[in-house]
Amino acid sequence: MKTTTTAVIPGWQFASDNTAGICPEAWEALAAANAGYTPSYGDDPWTERAAARIRRLLEHDQAEVYFLFNGTAANALSLAHLAHSYQGIICHEFAHVQSDECGAPEFFSGGAKLLTLPGAGAKLSAAAVEQRIRERDDLHFPRPQAVTLSQPTEFGTLYQRDEIAAICAVAHAHGLKVHLDGARFANAIAALDMSAAALSWRAGVDVLSLGGTKNGLNTTEVVVFFDRALAAQFDYRGKQAAQLASKMRFQSCQWLAVLESGAWLRHAAHANAMARRLGAAIAALPGIRLSRPVEANGVFVDLPPPAAEALNARGWHFYMLAGAGYRLMCSWATTEQEVDALVRDLQQVLAAKH
Repeated sequence: MKTTTTAVIPGWQFASDNTAGICPEAWEALAAANAGYTPSYGDDPWTERAAARIRRLLEHDQAEVYFLFNGTAANALSLAHLAHSYQGIICHEFAHVQSDECGAPEFFSGGAKLLTLPGAGAKLSAAAVEQRIRERDDLHFPRPQAVTLSQPTEFGTLYQRDEIAAICAVAHAHGLKVHLDGARFANAIAALDMSAAALSWRAGVDVLSLGGTKNGLNTTEVVVFFDRALAAQFDYRGKQAAQLASKMRFQSCQWLAVLESGAWLRHAAHANAMARRLGAAIAALPGIRLSRPVEANGVFVDLPPPAAEALNARGWHFYMLAGAGYRLMCSWATTEQEVDALVRDLQQVLAAKH
């Protein structure tokens, strides 16, 4: 039987993993949750079961689980809960909380200062964190109270478990708490082939922002506290910040669907695989190189600006990240055909320049 292939129309496929739609498992769960009536504000069976399933994923029966609308709220409210207005939060200079959240952590904490550090591959090191903590200890400077890590980082790099554990050990030795921005945490788990527990609380993480939106869900993120005492009254903070959903079942049912089916991790592994395919194909082209190895679902390329402009003219959209090159993101929905179509266009663009 003769097979046909659908032509790929260039567009927003690689601009972000946010540009993909809702994955089928979440879509079906939304439809199922839409039938009939159920208690509101999280007192529904979907939310109860989803919270239990997240605890099971993290292998932590005492974890406190909160559903929020987006990643900025998850990060900002977590950090505001950890640091008072007169304290500091250590992060990388290219961390998402620093460069892409419009001052939300500072706003919701009432003024806690982000204390930025450099580091190769957008990663903090334990030594740098310790130096920053010890650098000032006087009344005229905000004393560090928390550390936040992005996993994966804005540059697509991954913290190894031992790196997380070393940073957590330093932080805890000085009385600081550690927050993990896991907007793409599933991609990290799939790439490192380690459990969610190993890469979070077992490594010393106190609070986790668990990402769903970038992995096929719609308007639902999770904040997880691994210490119930630390989570005290976080529900009030979420309510004040307009993050309490009256129809919470439409947030939680999506998590339940992708976790029970295994789709949450499966979709992340697929996105990583598409990124590896894209990265290998681009690296094989003459006159071009990857700015860093592909570790999760992002491909970073040192692309000549004229080539980038030519790809834009053909309809492909993607972003330039300062210090990292042009970024091409793969998602749960990325296909091999889309990867190959972009590579063909890039090959043609590069050939036309010679």
